[in-house]
Amino acid sequence: MTFSELNLLPPILKAVSACGYTEPTPVQAEAIPKALEGRDLMATAQTGTGKTAAFVLPALQRLALPAQKPGRGPRVLVLTPTRELAQQVTDAVRSYGKLLRIRSGSILGGMPYREQLRLLSAPVDLIVATPGRLVDLLDRGKLNLSRLEVLVLDEADRMLDMGFSDDVDKIAGAAPTDRQTLLFTATMDNTMARLASRLLRDPERIEIATPKTTHEHIEQRLHVADDLSHKNRLLQHLITRDELKKAIIFSATKRDAENMAIELRSQGHSAAALHGDMPQNARNRTIAAMKQGRIRLLVATDVAARGLDVSGISHVINFDLPKFAEDYVHRIGRTGRAGASGIAISFASLSEVSYLARIERYIGQSIPEHRIQGLEPSRPLSRVSANRGSRPGTGTGGPRKNYGNRDAARTGNRSGGAKRTPWGKQTSSNGPIVEYRNSKGRQGSRPS
Repeated sequence: MTFSELNLLPPILKAVSACGYTEPTPVQAEAIPKALEGRDLMATAQTGTGKTAAFVLPALQRLALPAQKPGRGPRVLVLTPTRELAQQVTDAVRSYGKLLRIRSGSILGGMPYREQLRLLSAPVDLIVATPGRLVDLLDRGKLNLSRLEVLVLDEADRMLDMGFSDDVDKIAGAAPTDRQTLLFTATMDNTMARLASRLLRDPERIEIATPKTTHEHIEQRLHVADDLSHKNRLLQHLITRDELKKAIIFSATKRDAENMAIELRSQGHSAAALHGDMPQNARNRTIAAMKQGRIRLLVATDVAARGLDVSGISHVINFDLPKFAEDYVHRIGRTGRAGASGIAISFASLSEVSYLARIERYIGQSIPEHRIQGLEPSRPLSRVSANRGSRPGTGTGGPRKNYGNRDAARTGNRSGGAKRTPWGKQTSSNGPIVEYRNSKGRQGSRPS
């Protein structure tokens, strides 16, 4: 199948062709025709499968038609969990809609209100937004969703993980009930099913890949580490290899990411941090520098696990294993994109056995262990089979134990207390802190 067979308008087809695309991905081939029919969609597909175009192209086609209602509010609203993903969607709208006369923009936390209020002061066709800032503008009476025709929830599972369920419900409640709703998620569970039942009307169900599926063209490797110092030595070896062109190094906390980037730069590496405490302009500059090749090593928290699309990422290194198994799939999906090959390397110490067990149960396979001569672990890691234990996606791995080393305290066991790591970072005894929004809409933080 080609894009020309999807009944898209000539200006959209011309823009897609100019981007170098001729054949739709499976999720695009399934979703675009149904979305053009006006059906509500509930689509499950993993990261890197082309979900963005699957909803942007039919949304642009809708905007090429006259508006159904007068007013200034948006006709299409795309909600994303992170600013990085919102920027990716905004770029796609500009690329695919460059030959159409539409007015679009983004509403994101961390950006000046003045520019966003200016965007809303005149009729606007499409808005890409993060839930928190959009609710703020709704509460201020600065945004009217009465003429909304299409509501898109991108990475809906991540929005719920970040505590935005009430915000999403409030936004949907302010929109017309006869709108079209497109929900895209990488994982599907009971919580997601309940959200879909509240917001969607007789949705068409699309499932391209199960959440346990990982990219076949990404080579996965596991390196067992005795402690944090051992992890540091493994990292130093890997980042000096010629095969590593560009890499994202995932760290557990924002402070860890910042201090690791500082240390790497002091060693002569072109490195930078990316995390949620950075102003949006700084995050944009960092991502742009990575795309332009001025940064080789990006040290990031899970804010970069979804929505960050940089070509040429040869390696992903999980310096710290993610707490949630599904985040492992999203992290390693930063490499091996658009058919390219990639390498995903994970470090695991004794204190991370439970995390590793969750991941391997979730993906349904054991990650092959690799060893580097001269950097072998002093003792083997007792691994839990990927094919036994709790059901996929919910493995608990049992209570975490204090093994008496600094790495155990660093990864968040409660008995270890807060300790200072060799990177010079203070870590919480209760694990990394993540932003969230509580049931009353107040922002705060909590242990992830």
